[in-house]
Amino acid sequence: MNDFFSDFFSLVHAALMQAEPDAKCAQTAALAQQWRNGALIPLSDEAITPIGDAGRPARPELVEPQAAPRRSLSQPEGRAALIHSLTHIEFNAINLALDAAYRFRGLPRDFYGDWLQVAAEEAQHFQLLRAHLRSLGYDYGDFAAHNGLWDMALRTAHDPLVRMALVPRLLEARGLDVTPGLRHKLHSTGDTAAARILELIERDEVGHVVIGNRWYDYFCDLRGLEPVATFQQLLAQYDAPDFGPPFNGAARRAAGFSEREIALLGLRQRAKGRLQGL
Repeated sequence: MNDFFSDFFSLVHAALMQAEPDAKCAQTAALAQQWRNGALIPLSDEAITPIGDAGRPARPELVEPQAAPRRSLSQPEGRAALIHSLTHIEFNAINLALDAAYRFRGLPRDFYGDWLQVAAEEAQHFQLLRAHLRSLGYDYGDFAAHNGLWDMALRTAHDPLVRMALVPRLLEARGLDVTPGLRHKLHSTGDTAAARILELIERDEVGHVVIGNRWYDYFCDLRGLEPVATFQQLLAQYDAPDFGPPFNGAARRAAGFSEREIALLGLRQRAKGRLQGL
């Protein structure tokens, strides 16, 4: 067999560990294209290299989530800080998708194609947001950021079911909830270019959550687990963030969430409110 066919995981690992953002995006796009051309085969006999930190540039400075900058959108610097935080999310999302394609072995071929597609789309989002940030006079790395997304990758590194539950079904689905409000705020400040970018990102992210739901259901079915109850158990077991409103029911439905799960979001929030009122 041609050596190029045999080192799929080495190529994905190289992109994952690439620290320079433009090079990471280029490598990710090339991988996705090679996959579409049928030039990659995920053989599972390659050793998994332990991963602590994925490749990232020296900046931005990483701080605790509560220390990340929060500035008023009424000021240009505040809008730039928001765009920077979104750019950072998309950079981390590239790494999360590449990590899923690299870390989990012996799965159906479509699993790897799905996550390479997600990684390539996240790279496009990153490039769009970074270009816009530069148009505002800033660049990626100019503001502090937190590492919460990658921390979740490490917490879910042992099990693809847990990864699907707590990254696409929890964290990325939360993006579906909050993006319309962010898009409206940016539009109201006159930043229509940023609003258009978020509209494109929201469309793609629905597809990413669809992929997460598809593979979560696959793993639940494989293990004889009831998906909704298992998801609720995992939220508690991993002390997952307890998000409140807004909830974007339409986007969640489009992404494959059931009416039962959408209803549970409201029930959990009401229960939390009653406990806080004690």
